[in-house]
Amino acid sequence: MIVLNDLLHLPVPLVLASQSPRRQALMRHVGFTFSSVVPSIDEDAVATSIPPHEYVQELAFRKAMRGSEMVDGDVIVIGSDTTVVLDDTVLNKPADAAEAADMLRRLSGRTHTVHTGLALVARGGGLGKRRASRATLVTFRELSDAEINAYVASGSPLDKAGAYGIQDDFGAVFVSRVEGCYYTIVGLPLELLYTELRALVQGAHGA
Repeated sequence: MIVLNDLLHLPVPLVLASQSPRRQALMRHVGFTFSSVVPSIDEDAVATSIPPHEYVQELAFRKAMRGSEMVDGDVIVIGSDTTVVLDDTVLNKPADAAEAADMLRRLSGRTHTVHTGLALVARGGGLGKRRASRATLVTFRELSDAEINAYVASGSPLDKAGAYGIQDDFGAVFVSRVEGCYYTIVGLPLELLYTELRALVQGAHGA
């Protein structure tokens, strides 16, 4: 298997600042080697009133910055954050089952936008910092109350923005159409991560 760290000529190790098993699995799947940390940040400190792409980029950046404080030595730390936007309203992780059910009813039969922000914070090698984001349109078919109730009862929606997951999850059968990057919905746009890491290294070498 190709090790993308070598292909990109990354001069320092990668650290993923996330506890998400989905993000970790995606990085391993495409060939990144990395360690991980779990940064704690105050997500409520970032106003949801700012443009969604700026919102997810700022949260991703704060995670990466906090992650860089948790490790020793020269590293590149990756931060990522995902949110769902419907009718200009940000739908983050639901606080409880009732809010999860309400979110799913609002998404039923509608098209919403999933935004995922990405941030790179490097220590050493003159690499610096980068931030970017991707947006993908997702359309739900009409959901029945029985489907919503069964999904909420599983507990799966409670740790997901917009109260659903498209991967390895019953939530996948809710989605009738995707316009854009699938991995943005999962929570880590892989093409964006690769190209941002490449730009980070090339920028350090004046390429």
